[in-house]
Amino acid sequence: MSEPRISIDEISKIFLKTAQHTLETSTKQEITYSSTIQKTPKVSMKPDLTCFVQFNGDYNGLVVINFSANAAFEIYKSYMKAMGMPENELAATVASPEVSDTIGEITNQVMGQLIKEIDDKYDLNAEFGQPKALTLNSSITLVIDSDYGENRRLSFRIGNYSFRIEIAMEHTEFILI
Repeated sequence: MSEPRISIDEISKIFLKTAQHTLETSTKQEITYSSTIQKTPKVSMKPDLTCFVQFNGDYNGLVVINFSANAAFEIYKSYMKAMGMPENELAATVASPEVSDTIGEITNQVMGQLIKEIDDKYDLNAEFGQPKALTLNSSITLVIDSDYGENRRLSFRIGNYSFRIEIAMEHTEFILI
């Protein structure tokens, strides 16, 4: 039997590489991440654009992705241009519904890949709902009606712009047999 591992830390490590690969593939831009995973006391939705989604199954939790306006707009523009949309047909501001729709779709892709990677590595499965993307003017701290006692923050960059993924999960350990 192997040493137990706190599941949120293992999922966070997979999330770093999965989010990087999925975003680089869909935007054709370099995405980098911090080599430090932060343990945080809570999960918050922060301005300017945030996207959240719950997952449930063999492991349960919540993911919140917080983007600065510049990071969200850069990801949106790069994603749409990579799909062949002409520059003159792109949304003009981060407040446009097309931007939040695109961020929601990208979050859906990242979550789908994450769930697949965890299933492949640990033979555990979860399902996730439809990601919800919102533009915010101020932070909202989430009080989750579940026992999500573990929280982590992952930091990413696209160009000069940063964004963060915050994960809340129930305390579980993955013990490989």
